[in-house]
Amino acid sequence: MLHAVIMAGGSGTRFWPASLNRRPKQLLQLVDDGSMLQGTCRRLQGLISPEHTLVMTNKHLVTPVREQLADVPPEQVVGEPMKRDTAACIALSASLIHHADADAIMLVLPADHVISTDAQFQDCMSSGVKLIEQSPERLVTFGIRPSYAAESFGYVQRGEALADSGISGAFRVASFREKPDRQTAEQYLTAGTYDWNSGIFMWRADTILNALRRFEPEMMKHIDAISADMGSPGFEVTLQREFSKIDGRSIDYAVMERYPDVCVIEATFTWDDVGSWQSIGRLTEPDEQGNCVRGKFLPIQSQRMIVFGEDPEHLVVTIGMQDTIVVHTPGATLVAPKDQEERVREVVKQLQAREWDAYL
Repeated sequence: MLHAVIMAGGSGTRFWPASLNRRPKQLLQLVDDGSMLQGTCRRLQGLISPEHTLVMTNKHLVTPVREQLADVPPEQVVGEPMKRDTAACIALSASLIHHADADAIMLVLPADHVISTDAQFQDCMSSGVKLIEQSPERLVTFGIRPSYAAESFGYVQRGEALADSGISGAFRVASFREKPDRQTAEQYLTAGTYDWNSGIFMWRADTILNALRRFEPEMMKHIDAISADMGSPGFEVTLQREFSKIDGRSIDYAVMERYPDVCVIEATFTWDDVGSWQSIGRLTEPDEQGNCVRGKFLPIQSQRMIVFGEDPEHLVVTIGMQDTIVVHTPGATLVAPKDQEERVREVVKQLQAREWDAYL
């Protein structure tokens, strides 16, 4: 049985002021009808039932996530007591799924990606299932053929093709590479053997649990203690106590870069991880002046703007501006040059330092 795990606990600070603690990026309607979380669930229709979809979020977002996902049973939305990165999230979700289905295959995917070709997405996921059925100890990831020399994505280096698998675009992973500098990203693009790391994974639940026990035994002591208490009246207390003792780290560091049998399927679907406001520019059709707009906007001698307004009746006007991001929300307005958008995180830190929590 194929199960889905949607990781929906991120804060999305680079999308301030639209993304707030109580309403982070994955719950926003940024590019499509509905939120990115809702789009992720829709993408699974016909492939994985809502009853086999587990949504991992943080405890403060359980209610709004349940409100957005009416088809997903409420008990399938699980709130982590605190942030402990993706390895702990995946370990906990694998334990929950394995407890219910000892032969489960897990598809793990973030809630904040935009994928516009759902049929191709499902075809790739079906190919992943075939790879795992052929070799149950295998871990599968999905790579995206790069269209430019991106510095903001990790990369997967493709090794030998899995010619005997009968699956086109399947390879052994030669290496994982961290986010590169500009020169290195250009080299990856020229080499033609590197894919963007999509952060989408597939494996058997028992396989990833065994891998975590091998590489992260201290983490798994706490996960196994939680697992032993599943279904008991004291489960929430155990979850809070044991999960807090875990040292957080990513699944890439914990397992993927250390495991001997990792394969990558080069995806045929279109993908964007929507990591910052400039992502909106990649996903929105520009006007004749190169402006990418959501909301009501009057540009006067303004080019290559990214304008995002939550209130469709609120008018944004710019005069003589270029290459600038403008975001208007009921609580705050952001204006920043495109080439300084990474400094949005500084804004969040300043607000935290000033204890201006109403704007976070």
